[in-house]
Amino acid sequence: MSDQPLLESHLRSLPLVHRGKVRDLYDAGADRLLVVQTDRLSAFDVILPTPVPGKGRVLTELSNFWFARLGHVIPNHLTGIDPETVVAPDERDQVAGRAFVVRKLQPLPIEAIVRGYVAGSGWKDYRRTGAICGIALPPGLDEAARLPSPIFTPSTKAPKGSHDENIGFPETEALLGADRAAQVQGVAIRLYTEAAAFAATRGIIIADTKFEFGTDAAGQLFLIDEVLTPDSSRFWPADRYRTGISPPSFDKQFVRDWLETQHWNKQPPAPALPDAVVARTAAKYEEALRMLTR
Repeated sequence: MSDQPLLESHLRSLPLVHRGKVRDLYDAGADRLLVVQTDRLSAFDVILPTPVPGKGRVLTELSNFWFARLGHVIPNHLTGIDPETVVAPDERDQVAGRAFVVRKLQPLPIEAIVRGYVAGSGWKDYRRTGAICGIALPPGLDEAARLPSPIFTPSTKAPKGSHDENIGFPETEALLGADRAAQVQGVAIRLYTEAAAFAATRGIIIADTKFEFGTDAAGQLFLIDEVLTPDSSRFWPADRYRTGISPPSFDKQFVRDWLETQHWNKQPPAPALPDAVVARTAAKYEEALRMLTR
């Protein structure tokens, strides 16, 4: 397994299907995809030019952990096929420890976001409107306050370089149909609730997270993409949590905070990250993995 950061994979043995913000997808034949978790980092929906060493491995190991732990809630897209067996021998170092072979499924056109705390854009929305994504909340909540119960606040999926947009449940029903929207809402909240309860036993608060789902030809729903990683979630150390501030986090909030200090309009190209920011970010990802899985 290579210790060199992987900004982009370059596999000649399989056709490239799509290069996303973080993942590179290849056609692995027989209704399968090879998904490579690179060390790319995106912030404000822009891909940063600086890779974070080890990040793709952390995303892969942590996703595998959660897929196994939450498999009783909903099936996932994993096939169990070793990624190193579907590429050429000289390409195995590009996939070792950082890839999945998955079923080809039809992704739903939304990101299923679940929030358990008032944080990030939700805090800004709440201060302005008293609600988060149109869901009315009790008055007087502080920043980082725990919500009475988790809320489902889906968003659209933006093309690379564009920004996701929050949508209400009626818009979700229009996109998915009423039954599917209700199913996704229920499954997403259950996944979050079970994961948050487990993470609490490991000293981590999951403030919010994003799930993605897909369907097969028969219409069965599957959990896809990554799951409950520092890329898709806001993790807080429980021993440093308090309300009234934005708690320190294990996720890429540290990178976002640094970017906010730069003269950058949040459009490509993004500024390169300093070595100190890269090292601290890599350490945060590794710490989250250790605390949750070891």
